[in-house]
Amino acid sequence: MVQKGSLQALAELIGQNLCLTPKLREELRKPLGLLVRGEPTETMRFLKEYLVEKRIKVLMCVGDYCSRNALEAGLAPRMIVIDNRIMRKTTDSVLVQDRAEFRLGNPAGAISKDAWRVLQEAISLNRQAVVYVEGEEDLLTLPVIVLAPESTAVIYGQPMEGLVIVEVTSHKKDWALAVLRQMDSELV
Repeated sequence: MVQKGSLQALAELIGQNLCLTPKLREELRKPLGLLVRGEPTETMRFLKEYLVEKRIKVLMCVGDYCSRNALEAGLAPRMIVIDNRIMRKTTDSVLVQDRAEFRLGNPAGAISKDAWRVLQEAISLNRQAVVYVEGEEDLLTLPVIVLAPESTAVIYGQPMEGLVIVEVTSHKKDWALAVLRQMDSELV
């Protein structure tokens, strides 16, 4: 559970467009959680074992590459967030079926008000969803961490290295909120 002061901070952030600062850009290049190095077959095998060991029931994916790999590995993420791009290059859409579909606009290096609203709605559905992003989805890992229920695993790809697993805890939510509060709020 997010602390009371954190709930107020969250309410303030949800109503804003946020932009990445140069300082945060460097900080956020580091993995936000556990970095699992290797090829998709290795990282997905590790992820499956991790989910069982930690008794995590909810998986959410941010990014086309990790979403595709999770689905191909037989995992059933509750939510996937994709922009049909891998390493800034257009890719075929991740094949998803029987999921609630959402669309949002989100500029590179930013988190839009639209993103907050749509992610909150998709997560609160409590069923499988896909969020298609027009723009860039990279930074949306942070609001997903803040909005997801505790004991959720949020995964994303670490370019040229592997997979990052973020276990959502109250501590991790508070950390993500603190990072988000350091972003510039302005029109994007």
